[in-house]
Formats: sequence, C-alpha cells, structure tokens
Amino acid sequence: MKNIFLVLVFIFSINIVAQTTANDGDWSKQLETLKSTPEADYMIRIGDIDNLGYGWPENFDPFSGRSTDFHDWPFRILPEDAKGTDRVMISSSFAKNQDRQPCLGDGYSTGDVNMFKVVPLEMPLASIKDANINSASLLMFVDDFQSPSMCSKFRVWFNGRRLTPAEKIFDGIDQSGPVGKIIYIKIPKDMLPLLKTDKLVISIDDSTTYAGDGYAIDFVKLLINPKPYKYVGPLKVYVRNTANQEPIKDAVVSVPEFGEVKTNSEGRAKINGLYAGLVIADFSAKGFISKTQSFDVIAGEEENEYEVWLDPLENVKVEIEGKELMEGESLVLNNIQFKVASAELLKEGKTELNKVVNLMKQYPKIEIELSGHTSAEGDAKMNKELSLKRVESCRKYLSDNGISEDRISVVGYGPDKPIAPNDTEQNRALNRRVELKITRIQ
Repeated sequence: MKNIFLVLVFIFSINIVAQTTANDGDWSKQLETLKSTPEADYMIRIGDIDNLGYGWPENFDPFSGRSTDFHDWPFRILPEDAKGTDRVMISSSFAKNQDRQPCLGDGYSTGDVNMFKVVPLEMPLASIKDANINSASLLMFVDDFQSPSMCSKFRVWFNGRRLTPAEKIFDGIDQSGPVGKIIYIKIPKDMLPLLKTDKLVISIDDSTTYAGDGYAIDFVKLLINPKPYKYVGPLKVYVRNTANQEPIKDAVVSVPEFGEVKTNSEGRAKINGLYAGLVIADFSAKGFISKTQSFDVIAGEEENEYEVWLDPLENVKVEIEGKELMEGESLVLNNIQFKVASAELLKEGKTELNKVVNLMKQYPKIEIELSGHTSAEGDAKMNKELSLKRVESCRKYLSDNGISEDRISVVGYGPDKPIAPNDTEQNRALNRRVELKITRIQ
C-alpha cells in the first residue's frame, strides 16, 4: 500500500544525469528512434527513461529486471511528458463506480480520481513505414500495478485489438510500494500488420471490475525484428503441497512463449533464458488447483529460488445455497426463467442470479462458466443459439450488478447435454436449465 511517508526513501542518492546508450539513444528524450541497434533492426521509444522523474539509484540498470526503490506519490506531471507516461492513471470503471470496487483500493484512489484519468500511449511509426517486419516486441517500464491485491482485470488495446499476452502479465503483477520494473512482451504474429500505420496507440484500462488500482508507465520501447536479448536469467521454483508441505512431483511449470517443464522428484524445476523483469508462470498438477504467479527474473542471477504452493482440490471450495463446490464442479441454477422463445429474464430468474452476485462478491477471485441448455423440441440450431443468448443475458445481469464480465464465460449447448430423457414434459423441463460451473479458484 502506498504511503506518503515513503518520501523518506529519498535520503538515498539518485542519478538524474542524462545518459546516451546504443540501445536507447538519449535517455532524456521523450521520443527516440534508432536503426540497427544491438537489440533490433529498429527501436522506437516514447517517454524519457527517468523513473517517473525521480531518477535512478547509482549503478541501477532499469533493464536488469530489478525493482526500483519505493517512491513518493503523486508525482508531478510535466507538459513535455509523452502522452500516457510519467502520470498516475486509475481505471475508468472505478472513476464511474467508486462504491462498487471488489477489494480495497490503493492510495491514489482516495484522492481526486478525475486527476488520474487513463491516457492512451501514442507512438509515431513513420520511421518503420518501409520496414520488413518479421517480429516485434514491447518493453515497458511499469509502476505500481497491483492486480492480485486489488482484484483488477486490465485490458490492453494495441491499435484497437486486445493484446492478450500483455493482459496476462498485467493481471499477475503485484507492485506494492509503489515500485517500478521492466516487462517484455512479444507481439503475436497476427498483430504485426497493425504496425503498418501512422502511429501505435496502446491503452491499458480496467473497464469492468470497478477496482481502484492506480498505476503509471515510465517509458515504452518498440523493437522491430529483435535480436538476441542480453538481459536474461533463469526461473527456479520449488512447488509444494499446502496441505502437508511435501514437494509435488511432475507439476507442470509453463511460461508462455518460452515453453514448459515438469518438477523433479524434489518438486523443483528451472527454466533458463527468460527475459529479465516480471515473468508470469502457470502451475498445474493432477489433483491440485491450478495457479498463475508472477516472479522477478534478474539478469545474470542464478541463486534465487521461489516457493510455489498449490492447494489440493478437496481443500478449496466455495459455497452457494448450502452446497459446496470445488473447481470444475457444477450445479443447476433453479428458477432461472425466461419469456417463451426469448432471452429476456423473468423476475424469478433475477432473484436466483442475485445469489450468484453474492457468491462472486464473497469470493472476489473465482471465475465461473454459465451454460445454457434446452429440451429437444424444435430446431437444434435455433435452440443452441437461444441457449447462448439466454446465458449472455444472465452474464449481462451479473455485470450490471457489479461483477466483471472477465470472470464469467458463457456457452450455449442447446439440446446436446440432456440430464433426463425428453419423453415427458416433466423431464423436458429438467433439461431446460442454466448451469453454473466453477472454472477457477484462487
């Protein structure tokens, strides 16, 4: 949690002298474009490399993967700062619905949130107009994202399309302090054509959860056709069972874009050659709740080993209407009723969905799937379409009552998954239903 007393940190010396390097040019520039650097065929950077105006500790390399020292807040926004950099931003959903935040807000959210509006990052792309783009990556120096603590869910828009690899990183970051750190994002190949425009616009916002999670960005670098990156390090993990503290053998450790390994008989695993900074890894093992966790990878450091704790499936449950559910289990939501041949909810259905609203507020990190089912009368294709529209209507009702749509997936099965024969009206009524499944517990 941020604290104004962190200003005391600044009794330590900081380096505010501008630098010029082969990879980044003049650090004091708000816009820098370079060609044929040691890192890439082209480099474009917006934002000066200055740790939000606080400067860097002596001998600190912002690309090494290390976190900065704590800093004060809010810092001063200068008119010359590149759009979206060196400023506090708070999600648009919180600004409009401060009374609906699912978890505690941070220090920024206690002030005038109108000062902290989301400002998209804008990067001119004229310098790569004629470039042959085979691959691309983003490096961002980010500050004070706290998604796990604040229950926020960030969406990252990359010239109008969602950049899902970045979203997974931002949703795993917990930078309480506030502190800053570098992240490295590979751009998917199908999004490379979006760079053949006049400018790149990146927007980072949580528009659904109402979380009061303030954040900032110091600078953003775009690398076109990146070369082998010099800032790499390993991730070493020790995976254990929360129930008995024993190591878990054959747990799968996966880092997107870098591959996966399994833990050995001692519960240990190592992935080499990861890019320095904040790294997100997924963990799964038979009989355990899956988990996603963030880690600090420091360039050149080998000694750090992180403990990862997995919960046995039987130990983690949620309760709704007196029934306990584990991850992967389902129940039928009784009395979810709609108008005939319509997706419009009736009053009884809204009453039942209010119980789901309460469930998801009680457990603010669970995710669910709503599935729609019909009986077998009529056209199967039309029934499947209707069943999907009905659960979409349920999701909208939950969203309108303060639950993030990112936590709710929907699927319409129509008549494909009956729970009773379609031979009597009573049995057909059983098949016309909405089911809730717990897809993730954290």
